[in-house]
Amino acid sequence: MMAATSACKEGTKIAMDNGKYVRYTPEQVEALERLYHECPKPSSMRRQQLIRECPILSNIEPKQIKVWFQNRRCREKQRKEASRLQAVNRKLTAMNKLLMEENDRLQKQVSHLVYENSYFRQQTQNTTLATTDTSCDSAVTSGQHHLTPQHPPKDASPAGLLSIAEETLTEFLSKATGTAVEWVQMPGMKPGPDSIGIVAISHGCTGVAARACGLVGLDPTRVAEILKDRPSWYRDCRAVDVINMLSTANGGTIELLYMQLYAPTTLAPARDFWLLRYTSVMEDGSLVVCERSLNNTQNGPSMPPAVNFVRAELLPSGYLIRPCEGGGSIIHIVDHMDLEPWSVPEVLRPLYESSTLLAQKTTMAALRHLRQISQEISQPNVTGWGRRPAALRALSHKLSKGFNEAVNGFTDEGWSMLESDGIDDVTLLVNSSPGKMMDINFSYSNGFPSMGNAVLCAKASMLLQNVPPAILLRFLREHRSEWADSGIDAYSAAAVKAGPCSLPVPQGGSFGGQVILPLAHTIEHEEFMEVVKLENVGHYQDMIMPSDIFLLQLCTGVDENAVSTCAELIFAPIDGSFSEDSPIIPSGFRIIPLDSGMDASSPNRTLDLASTLEVGAAGNRATGDKSSCGSTKSVMTIAFQFVHEMQLQENVAIMARQYVRSIIASVQRVALALSPSFFGSHAGLGSPPGTPEAQTLARWICQSYRCYMGDELLKHEGSEFILKVLWHHTDAVLCCSLKALPVFTFANQAGLDMLETTLVSLQDISLEKIFDENGRKTLFAEFPQGFMCLQGGICLSSMGRPVSYERAVAWKVVNDEENAHCICFTFINWSFV
Repeated sequence: MMAATSACKEGTKIAMDNGKYVRYTPEQVEALERLYHECPKPSSMRRQQLIRECPILSNIEPKQIKVWFQNRRCREKQRKEASRLQAVNRKLTAMNKLLMEENDRLQKQVSHLVYENSYFRQQTQNTTLATTDTSCDSAVTSGQHHLTPQHPPKDASPAGLLSIAEETLTEFLSKATGTAVEWVQMPGMKPGPDSIGIVAISHGCTGVAARACGLVGLDPTRVAEILKDRPSWYRDCRAVDVINMLSTANGGTIELLYMQLYAPTTLAPARDFWLLRYTSVMEDGSLVVCERSLNNTQNGPSMPPAVNFVRAELLPSGYLIRPCEGGGSIIHIVDHMDLEPWSVPEVLRPLYESSTLLAQKTTMAALRHLRQISQEISQPNVTGWGRRPAALRALSHKLSKGFNEAVNGFTDEGWSMLESDGIDDVTLLVNSSPGKMMDINFSYSNGFPSMGNAVLCAKASMLLQNVPPAILLRFLREHRSEWADSGIDAYSAAAVKAGPCSLPVPQGGSFGGQVILPLAHTIEHEEFMEVVKLENVGHYQDMIMPSDIFLLQLCTGVDENAVSTCAELIFAPIDGSFSEDSPIIPSGFRIIPLDSGMDASSPNRTLDLASTLEVGAAGNRATGDKSSCGSTKSVMTIAFQFVHEMQLQENVAIMARQYVRSIIASVQRVALALSPSFFGSHAGLGSPPGTPEAQTLARWICQSYRCYMGDELLKHEGSEFILKVLWHHTDAVLCCSLKALPVFTFANQAGLDMLETTLVSLQDISLEKIFDENGRKTLFAEFPQGFMCLQGGICLSSMGRPVSYERAVAWKVVNDEENAHCICFTFINWSFV
């Protein structure tokens, strides 16, 4: 390293054999620099060609040219490393400043609590006064802070609005940098140079509140512009309308806003807000944007209640944006809301009473959006389909917004409800408004006929018990055949297909009849977009469809290790001329946990298919601690949209109801199988499939093993309990069919754990997909003696995770007539690598 450093100090000198240095002329340096930018690492032949093509370099030997290029690359590498270290140093310096400020705030909070504690002790010493004198307004009550005292109604004149604005600014700053709210670090969030920032949630205050401090590589003015455009980054925000705006004498602006938020599920109404927003510059140059609900003014403009909306309250909140040394900004974000949880069913109230959920969906979403824009500006690379990250981000936003519109079905967008068929599990809405259909039929200006003039939406919500949302959603993504109808897929795709699809998509992984084609772009650490290619889709009724259908798909919260409060799978069929302006009719699933302890426990808790079990070094399962799982609830919202012709509405409505009901039944079946309690012994969910066929198969498996191996597969075997013992056997036992392409037909509990699947989806897994090439060659050979032993090796689960096993045994299972029925495997001492 020292030699490389000394060699790079003199880039314009050449070491000659006699030890003297010869300088290049400025013309030679200019020529070499030009050649370096064209080819920084030329081969020997290329260097000789450079000398021939550039006469000014004719007196330089190829070896000297090689040394010059080596030194030039070394200097370039040093410059890049120095620039990187400077950027890291600036970030660490700014982060250190944030942490010091946070430490000062915590010290003030500690002093404040010590003072309150001392005062409380003095008050309780005199028990007589404590029980009879109730006029003391300053008594401390359980640490509650009265942040918004009730003042007389303010005048809505400019002077009155300015007074409200200044009060809002003061209260916001007391939350952002003071002790007005008791902040606690959000579970699972640790500050550091690579973290999104310092995130905290409220403890013991009115409503729900969250705060974040972070660094972004944008100037304060740009940050303020982005954050004020809330619909561009806050996906739950339907619209923000500026009703009025006025300037203040101190150079600030006051805006009167009306904001609407989507409801996350069909079981609750949407929220709206009537707001005052104050933008000003402080004496130290910091930019402040603060907001609050404007519900206590007189003689001023007001916003009447809106149909299908509940008026919620925004307590003083906003953004403090300070310029950072070396560029960028330090930003403090405070979100404080009272979402009126009384207006939703009791089971859903945790969604409206959780500060953690507010931090995830709003506060952290703002920081992530700013960081992503900063990265797009600094690294404007082209990603999937030749699209830039900003274009892919716009597509994901379009998918999310379209799904939210389907879930909410606002009347002012043209949605109207269809009559029920007597069962209210599925709600149907139809939209044939010109605005809606103009967007849908945009792509048919090329001469292809439109396939519909209305959109029908079938939606429903259901409660789920004891199933991790990430696991369930990942199953729905990778096992589409378990819940989808290819005929319905074909029908939906027909509405937007303008011709044969010829998209230049990359190669992807295959999951049970579908091919996942990644767009090579991760929007966030827990969100990504991809294209799903449904292969060999048949026909629907009399419409002959192309063999392949393409879906644009957005996945959120699929990684159970990520900090997430929502899991979504949203998709829409796309046509062959797909562009950002193409019509998108999204459908999909949204799963939101309803844990009552959402703010108390860490959202980083990992759950997988065997989360209630301890896996030893050998992969054998011991007794699980079911308390680690607990009883968890979540709400799943399903919404599917169908473009159709109005004269076919009745038939499409019947089809849509049946389809969504079949999806609900499939999800319930899969959720039960994926539930961690399914692997336990309580409530009967851990019992093996008790059909006579399963009992017979278990008997055949054990008899065939005894015949071929001369030993017992199961110890203490009894005819009555043979299936139960096989089901709970510690080694993985799997059966596959005797076909050209064998698929699994049965597995015991350990086998399902190893494959990370369920009995429902077991038949979607073929034998060749879990073994490598050598394993397949061995297995697909004839069994000369009816059985074979396999040495230890590696196979793959259905989720793609490698599984090691000490050894395996395969044998033919014969029935009572001594005909071959299937092949059985037992994997001994398996474990995930």
